[in-house]
Amino acid sequence: MSDAMPDFSKGACYLNGTYVPMSEAKIPVGDWGFVHSDVTYDVVHVKDGAFFRLEDHLDRFERSLKGFRLTPPVTRDQMREILGRCVALSGLKDAFVAMVSTRGVPRVYGSRKPMDCDNTFIAYAAPWVDVIPPAVQERGAHLLVASVPRISPKSLNPTYKNYCWRDFVQGLWEANDKGFDTAVLIDQDGYLTEGSGFNVFVVKGNQVLTPDRGALEGVTRRSVLDLCPELGLEGKIVPVTLQDLMEADEVFTSTTAGGVMPCARVNDHIMNNDRPGPISVALKELYWKKQAEGWHMTPVNYADPDHPFAKAA
Repeated sequence: MSDAMPDFSKGACYLNGTYVPMSEAKIPVGDWGFVHSDVTYDVVHVKDGAFFRLEDHLDRFERSLKGFRLTPPVTRDQMREILGRCVALSGLKDAFVAMVSTRGVPRVYGSRKPMDCDNTFIAYAAPWVDVIPPAVQERGAHLLVASVPRISPKSLNPTYKNYCWRDFVQGLWEANDKGFDTAVLIDQDGYLTEGSGFNVFVVKGNQVLTPDRGALEGVTRRSVLDLCPELGLEGKIVPVTLQDLMEADEVFTSTTAGGVMPCARVNDHIMNNDRPGPISVALKELYWKKQAEGWHMTPVNYADPDHPFAKAA
C-alpha cells in the first residue's frame, strides 16, 4: 500500500473526519441532503492566499444552520480550522471554499423524522470559479428576466443559503435558450429578487440600489454597500421593481465567486453603449484593490496545514 501523500492540487475535502482529494469525496445516496435537499451551506473565497470576510461567512452559516435546525458535530472554531486546512492542503492561492451541513442518513431505515438523522459537516477548497466568466464580465453580462417567478419566501427563507434551485435552474435554461448569459428572477408581486448565486444592483444617478426581498443577504453585497461612500455613492437596500431594473443607468451583480460583475443588457434594455458602466467598473476595481491591501483578509499559513492560521516562522 502506497504511503504517498494524496494529490490535493485539484481540491481538498473534509468528510467524515478525514481529508480526501475532491475527486474522492462522496455522500451516501440516503442522506437527506441529497434526497430532500435538506442541507445548508456557505461559500467564502480565498484570494492571493487569504480568506475574504471569513468571519462574516461563518456568521451567516450559523444563521442558516439555526434556521434549518441543523447541528453539525463540530464547533465554529473547528469549522474555521477545517476550512483553513482544506486550503493549505490544496495549495490553492485563489480558491472557492465551501462549508456544508446535511441532515444525514436516518438511523432508523425509512424514518420520516428529521430528529432520526445525524447531521454532518463537510468542507472543501476547490479552484477559483467565476459565476459569470471573466470575458463576459469584460463586455458586460446580458441578463434575462426569467418568466418563472422566485419561490415564495413564505415557503423557503431566501436568507438561509440552500440548494433548492428549481426556479433558478428553469431561469438558466430559459436564458440559454434565448441567447442570454444568465437570468434574474422577479417575485410574484413584480419585485426584483436575485439570480442563481448572485445579488443584483441597479444604478440610478449616484444611487446604488439592491433588492430588499427574495434574496440572500450576500457578503459581497454588504461589501459593495460598504464601499459606496468611498466613491460618493449612496448604497441602499430597498424594494426594486421590474420597471426600476428596465430603466436603470447601470446594472451589475455581486457574489463571492466573481466579486462585482458588470452587466450591459437586461432583456432588450441596452446600457452604456452595450458596455459595462463607469460606476460598476469603479466599484469592481475598488473591491479588488481593497482586498489586495488586506481589507477583511485572513492569510492562510500554507507551510503548516495543521495550523492554517498560525503565523509562518
